[in-house]
Amino acid sequence: MAAPRNPFKAALREGRFQLGLWVALGSPYVAEILSGSGYDWLLIDGEHGPNDMPRLGEQVGALRGSAAHAIVRPPMGEAWLLKQLLDQGVQTFLIPMVESAAEAEALVRALRYPPHGIRGVGAGLGRASDFNRVPDYLVTADAEICLLVQVENRAGLAAIDEIAAVDGVDGIFIGPSDLAADMGYLGDPGADAVQAAIADAFGRIEAMGKARGIMTVSLPQAQAYRDLGADFMAIGTDVNCLVEAADGLRRRFLGEAEPAGGGGY
Repeated sequence: MAAPRNPFKAALREGRFQLGLWVALGSPYVAEILSGSGYDWLLIDGEHGPNDMPRLGEQVGALRGSAAHAIVRPPMGEAWLLKQLLDQGVQTFLIPMVESAAEAEALVRALRYPPHGIRGVGAGLGRASDFNRVPDYLVTADAEICLLVQVENRAGLAAIDEIAAVDGVDGIFIGPSDLAADMGYLGDPGADAVQAAIADAFGRIEAMGKARGIMTVSLPQAQAYRDLGADFMAIGTDVNCLVEAADGLRRRFLGEAEPAGGGGY
């Protein structure tokens, strides 16, 4: 009996577009509700969402067995943190602020068992091995782990070819909001210069044979990114969905006009 198959990783390898949504409210109940909304993947956000290890684990558990694949973004790519998330059953990771091939190589090692990495052998205590009910977990786990790295500043863009060349990096996610800020366009990821940098990055990532990812809360921008060749993309967040639904319901009842848009992504 082997480690669970990673459907998201398989889809990227087969060239099937994967549509996702950000989950940042820190609630397993919200994650469970959204798992029935038809998205291929849900990103459980430990970088900007109010999450700690127990909450992250609860949300991963809430998605267990659902059609929506759980991707976790930890606040940083520290090996000790990744070790705990791996044992919680996380198979796909989105790691923020990767700027070099050396950082990417260290992440690959953190996610693999020896002799190819430094992951500690303790999954029998966690969900990853179905609490030690999967006898072949240790020898099959590495093949189902998917590593997505975020490139979101000019340093990362300059090194994107070297990062994409790292064996074990499955995809590169461009962070539009942080990239815009680093380029001098804070709060304006739609700026022409930022969009040109993203288009160039997508071309370079494709040339290296890796998957291209991005997110936005603007549907016209999402379509533009899809036309650029995005292989996996999030088109909103649970926070935005809740705010827009609640505010919109009140405005529609009172007959108020829609406000001007704003915000990141």
